[in-house]
Amino acid sequence: MSYPPPLYDGADGEVSAWVTPGEREPDLVYPNGNRVHHVARGEATGGLFGLYRWSFAGPPSGPGPHFHRTISESFYVLEGTVRIYDGRTWVPVGAGDFVHVPPGGLHGFRNEDGPAEMLLHFAPGAPREPYFEGLAAGTDDWSREQYDAFMAAHDNHWVED
Repeated sequence: MSYPPPLYDGADGEVSAWVTPGEREPDLVYPNGNRVHHVARGEATGGLFGLYRWSFAGPPSGPGPHFHRTISESFYVLEGTVRIYDGRTWVPVGAGDFVHVPPGGLHGFRNEDGPAEMLLHFAPGAPREPYFEGLAAGTDDWSREQYDAFMAAHDNHWVED
């Protein structure tokens, strides 16, 4: 395996690093208390990846089995226990555990054991913020057609587990 083609061709490097402070208000708070920090938006990484810190408040929540056609998704659990659907069953993963799901891979995540926190990594850096915001605003009053169009626009394809 070799390195990918260069993304930078300057001779001396450049000043371009940036910091997202860890101790700041969440970018999004769901009605159930879950919090999302947009650590690195896809637009800020030139579309290379998106990174989000997801904090479960405690009540069981999380998406059921689904897949994405255009992005991979990875999970790194920071605290607590998160259950990840691996395409066959719901696997409990804890602090320090990592899960990678390639494009097309069946997956889901949920907390059933109290508060938990994890990092979600999407590559390439698709615009996931509007998806998270749309879900936080609520889908209860949407027609089936509106819901299906929203999911299709955000590359979420649901399956039964």
